[in-house]
Amino acid sequence: MHKLAKFIYFKLLGWKLNGSFPDVDKCVIIVVPHTHWLDFFLGLLIRKAINQEINYIGKKSLFNPPFGWFFRWTGGAPVDRSKNSNTVDTIVQIFNSRKIFRLALAPEGTRKKVEHLRTGFYHIAKKAGVPILMVAFDFGKKEIKIGELFYPTASQENDFRKIEDFYKGVKGKVPEYSF
Repeated sequence: MHKLAKFIYFKLLGWKLNGSFPDVDKCVIIVVPHTHWLDFFLGLLIRKAINQEINYIGKKSLFNPPFGWFFRWTGGAPVDRSKNSNTVDTIVQIFNSRKIFRLALAPEGTRKKVEHLRTGFYHIAKKAGVPILMVAFDFGKKEIKIGELFYPTASQENDFRKIEDFYKGVKGKVPEYSF
């Protein structure tokens, strides 16, 4: 699958990879921009091309029949996002229960245009004591850009400024929805 994924990603689709995936067992990977449902499949493809186990979370109902097996098979973990549950603590428990857990998520929280990223990923990383890895799916340049790992600091404002700077100029599949 690794060689096939590389062939599809690099040769057939003509995409590039800018940066390399760090040697880390646990991290929160924020992928921006998330503007189209195809982002999910591009993520599945690139993780095979770089030969890394990368997980994601999804609402609990996605893991029910008939497609639940697919989401588990591709590395998904179900979470209850109801108002009565604390999603951050639930995900921190997943980090604590696994030897390897690299959580990829879209911090926009939607595929539509947003002005600010949601903060859940940040609080998850802080509470779990894991670094954040910024990844950009840039459809304008046909490249996936991988940033450097960083741990959240005492200044959320400065950290978010750094994050927003990383994604400046990145175009999603639907450019007008790009962050």
